Amino acid sequence: MQRWLVMCLVALTATLAQGPKKLIATGWDNADTARLRANLAEMEQRPFDGTVIRASLGEGHGWVGATFSATPWEPAWLETAAADLKAITPRSFTDLFLWVGANPGNVDWFDDAGWQAVVEHWRLAARLAKQGNVRGLLFDPEPYTEPFRQFDVSAQPQRAEHTFAAYEAKARERGQEVMRAVAGEFPDLVLFCYFLNSVNAAIAAQPDPHGPLASSAYGLLPAFLNGWLDVAPPSVVMVDGCESAYRYNSKVEYLNAYHRIKGTCQRLVAPENRAKYRAQVQVSFGVYLDAYVNPPTSPWYIDPKGETPVARLRQNVEAALEVADEYVWAYGEKHRWWPTPNRGVNETDWPTALPGIDHVFGFARNPLAWATSRLAALGERPNLALNGDFGQATVTTLDGPVTYREGGLPAGWSFWQAAEGGRGEWDREAGCRAPGSGRLTKIGNGCLIQRLKVQPGERYLIRAQRRLEGQGQALIRVRWQTPDGKWFDETRDQFLVPRPGADWQPLEGVVQIPEQVGYLVVLLSASGQEAETDRVWYDDVEILSLD
Repeated sequence: MQRWLVMCLVALTATLAQGPKKLIATGWDNADTARLRANLAEMEQRPFDGTVIRASLGEGHGWVGATFSATPWEPAWLETAAADLKAITPRSFTDLFLWVGANPGNVDWFDDAGWQAVVEHWRLAARLAKQGNVRGLLFDPEPYTEPFRQFDVSAQPQRAEHTFAAYEAKARERGQEVMRAVAGEFPDLVLFCYFLNSVNAAIAAQPDPHGPLASSAYGLLPAFLNGWLDVAPPSVVMVDGCESAYRYNSKVEYLNAYHRIKGTCQRLVAPENRAKYRAQVQVSFGVYLDAYVNPPTSPWYIDPKGETPVARLRQNVEAALEVADEYVWAYGEKHRWWPTPNRGVNETDWPTALPGIDHVFGFARNPLAWATSRLAALGERPNLALNGDFGQATVTTLDGPVTYREGGLPAGWSFWQAAEGGRGEWDREAGCRAPGSGRLTKIGNGCLIQRLKVQPGERYLIRAQRRLEGQGQALIRVRWQTPDGKWFDETRDQFLVPRPGADWQPLEGVVQIPEQVGYLVVLLSASGQEAETDRVWYDDVEILSLD
C-alpha cells in the first residue's frame, strides 16, 4: 500500500511540475548588491541557478529587508542598490531574489498609518527587484530581533482591543494591500517564502484549525496569505519554501510534505481561494547544509545511514528536486560559497568543509553539463557499450561470445519488434565517422537492445548518433532490470532525443542507476515506419562511467 501511495505521489508531482528544476543558494553568506556586482563572475562558478541578495537603503537607513516598520523610506535611498543590479549581466544566475523580512515587526495590524509605511516598503522593494531584473522577492517571515512576532496575535500592541477573528480579517486586508502594491510594480514576480502554510501544517490537520491558530507564533500568516490570494494576478507565483524540510532524510518525507502543503494546508485557505492556491502556490524545500557537518550530538544533524554525509546529501537533494515544483534552496550558516564580511561564517568554503558538495549540486542542477565537466576532469574513459561503433564482427557479451551472421544483427546487439515485418541488421557500409552502423527498417515498433551490469547510484553518460530516412520516429530509451533480469518500474525510464543536425544527429543524456536495479538496458528504438524506404541508422553508441 505504501509503495502504491509513493508511486501515485511521484506521478502527481511530475504532472504538476513544469520546466527545469532550480537550486537557490542562501544563508549567512548572502551578498548585498555591491558584493554581488563585485563578485558575480566568481559567484557564478558555483553550482546554483541563483541566490538571495540584500539591498542597503544607504548609510544610516538600514536594509530593504526591514519592511515591517512604520518608518517611511525615501525612494532615493534605493538608487545605489538599483545601480548595482542594473550594472550586472548574470549568465547562470537566472533566478536572483531580493530579501525582505518580518522585522522589526512592531506595527500593529490595526495601525493604519504604520501599515501605510509597510505597504510602501513592499512597493519599493518590488520596484527595485523589477528595475534590477531579478526574479522576485524572498520573504522570510521569521523575525530575528525584538519584538519577534509580527504574525503572533499575542504580541500585537492592540491585542486587548480586538479578537483573534478581527485580527485575521485585518491581516487578510493588509495582505491584499501588500499584493496590490507588489503586483502593481512587478506583475510577474516570484514571491518566494521560506515558509507559508507549511509552518502551520499540524494545525491544518486539526478538526478545527481556527482555535490552535490563535496560539501559534504564525497564527496570522494564513490570513496574510489569503489576502495575497484575493488579489494576486495569475502571473504572480508564490512559493512555500517548507523550511520544515531541514531535517528530512528520505524521499517519503518530501512526498508527504508535498501532499500536506498542496492538500491538508488548503484548510487554512478560504474556499474561494483554494483553486488559486493550487494553481499559484508552488512547493519548495529547504536543505540545511550545516546538518551534514554538525556532530551527531547536535539537534540539527542528518544521520548518514551508513553512507558518507555527502552521499546522504546527494540522496536528499535529488529527492527534494524530484518532488518540488520548481525550486530547492540550500541554506548554510557555518561555511561560505563566496566572500562575505559576516564574522559568524568560517573562512572555509563549503566544498572544503564537505568535499564533493559541489558535485552533488552540479549533478542535481544540470546532469549533462556536470557530466561534460566531469569527463574533462577524469580524462579518457572506456566505452562500456559492446560494439558501439558497429565495426566488429565478434564480441563477448554477458552471455558469452557472439559472432555476426550474414544478414543478421550487429554483434553484441539483440532485436525486438512488436509485430513481424521489419528488420534489424548490421549495415557494413553506412556509418557516422567510419563504416558500420545498426539499421532498423520498416519497424512499426521495435529496437536494437544491449544491457550492461550496473550498481545502484552509479552515473553514466550515454550518447550516440542517429540518421533518419523516410517516415517514422527514432530515439533511445533507457530501461532497467533487476539483478535477476526482470523489468523494473517503467516510470523510471529515460529517453534521449536527437538534437537537430543535417544528416547524423547526436543524442545524449545522463542516467543514474535506481535502487533495486542490476542492469541498464539501452534500446535503440524506431516506430511508425511503414515502407522499405523508412529506415534509421544508429552509430557510435557510448556508455561512459562518471564515477
